[in-house]
Amino acid sequence: MATSIGDDGRYLDVNDALLDRLGYERQDMIGKRPGDFVTAESAARIENELLPKLRRTGKLENKPIAFLTHDGEVVNCMANSLVEHSSDGSFVRTVAMYTEVADQQRADWKYRRLYRSTPAMLHTVDADGCIVAVTDHWLQKMGYSREEVVGRTITDFYSEADRKKLEAGLLMELISGGEFSNESRQMVTKDGKVLDLLMSAISERGPSGEVRRMLVASKDLTERNRAERELRTALAENAHLREELERERDYLREEVNVAMNFGRIIGRSKALKSMLAQVEAVARTPASVLILGESGVGKELVARAIHARSDRSEAPLVKVNCASIPKELFESEFFGHVKGAFTGAHRDRVGRFQLADGGTIFLDEVGEIPLELQGKLLRVLQESEFERVGDDITRSVDVRVIAATNQNLERLVVDGAFREDLFYRLSVFPIDVPPLRDRPEDVLQLAQHFLEQTCLEFGRQPFKLTQTQAAAIQAYDWPGNVRELKNVIERAVILSKGNALRLDLSLPGSSSATGRSERLLPAEDNILTEKQMRELQKQNLIAALKQTNWRVSGQDGAAEVLGIKPTTLADRIRSFGIRKPRR
Repeated sequence: MATSIGDDGRYLDVNDALLDRLGYERQDMIGKRPGDFVTAESAARIENELLPKLRRTGKLENKPIAFLTHDGEVVNCMANSLVEHSSDGSFVRTVAMYTEVADQQRADWKYRRLYRSTPAMLHTVDADGCIVAVTDHWLQKMGYSREEVVGRTITDFYSEADRKKLEAGLLMELISGGEFSNESRQMVTKDGKVLDLLMSAISERGPSGEVRRMLVASKDLTERNRAERELRTALAENAHLREELERERDYLREEVNVAMNFGRIIGRSKALKSMLAQVEAVARTPASVLILGESGVGKELVARAIHARSDRSEAPLVKVNCASIPKELFESEFFGHVKGAFTGAHRDRVGRFQLADGGTIFLDEVGEIPLELQGKLLRVLQESEFERVGDDITRSVDVRVIAATNQNLERLVVDGAFREDLFYRLSVFPIDVPPLRDRPEDVLQLAQHFLEQTCLEFGRQPFKLTQTQAAAIQAYDWPGNVRELKNVIERAVILSKGNALRLDLSLPGSSSATGRSERLLPAEDNILTEKQMRELQKQNLIAALKQTNWRVSGQDGAAEVLGIKPTTLADRIRSFGIRKPRR
């Protein structure tokens, strides 16, 4: 069946085969448009799809058209059209040929079209395992053309390992089974890439139940499996790193314990025992603690002791030295920042409060915090919330705060340099750390501890304090407190040669340390026990009191002779139980 169509889109001629099939006379169709003899659906398709394509390409191939006969019967056809031109390129006519499609042919064609275009990775094999059909998506995944695939055995595209699994008739056995579900297979693309697939199949059977064809659907798991492998590798690496970090944490914790004498604060004086009782009382509570004391008394050691005895001991203790942070970086140091928040913020940074989440934050020299930032610090203490610099996300933290200062915060509050509400929030439980001059009973014990520790750290042979050295240590007032005592002992060990400890070269006020030639050490160095050293100190105090007629303070008093404060001398007199004899 054929027609000839002019440039105006009307029939120039219609052959007899089409006239007979549709039941029209020639004069009924000549001069009419094709849309006058087709269904409304086909008329719209001709106008909106087929004619524009014909004008662009000059031809149409296998396009479905539904004609209507004179009696109203629908005749389904496949149309092929070609535009003819003269030798000079001008339009002559359009020739259209129509082939009627039977119901079964039409169904088969529609099935093949839908099968090929379905967005799934499908292939069909016959009873021998040869490919009879594949979808466009299958070809796209595998990188082949249809001509390169159809007719070949499906195992030609399997990986070598899967081909071996289906040797010796196992492929035929698999096909004869008819169906399978979620079988893992590997196929190799044209460029050699291995695809991890999960396959399921259904079968088409003959009258006697034999499998004629098998339709196989494949799900590509290549990227998912790769991601899972990478995830497993990353998790294994993380587990390994976590184990290493835990071992390092345990090692460092052990080192810190050794350095801190296993967290023990050295001494047995009444003042120290009173302070330690306060530490024990507050440690297991969530209360904020304010540690007060002069420089060098060991405020950080007290903070560590509180943390170690608290329920947060397994969580981090994060220290912030407020005196060493530039004013413009306080907020970033405390709360962190996001990339680009300010000049120099090249990456995100986690602040100290977030690092201490679940644990304790130690704010050393808290009196140095700028007034304008104190309100933000107060908010964290009250609401446990903060924002990073440059970020609008509110974060929550669970942090216990321990603060320390050598300043008079109450005076700073009066002067307007420290917020009163922040002061009361920090000083829920204040602890005063006594200066070393108020702990005379602890001086020699601390000195001996530092001496043993320093010799161990420096790899030196152990030294012992002599009677004269012990007396000099007891007589000195230690304005720099425990830190100064530790520094003096370390310098003495460094400067010592041979078996004698050169304390005279490091102790302030000693003869050699002040440039005089006389040595602090006597010619005969007798090693004393701690009990002997305490007795020596007691006798030295009694000698000074006798020399000054038991006058403690004032000019030419015993305190002046000994070079210590009268209050310190009074404490030592009470500690040793010294009483002025009756006349």
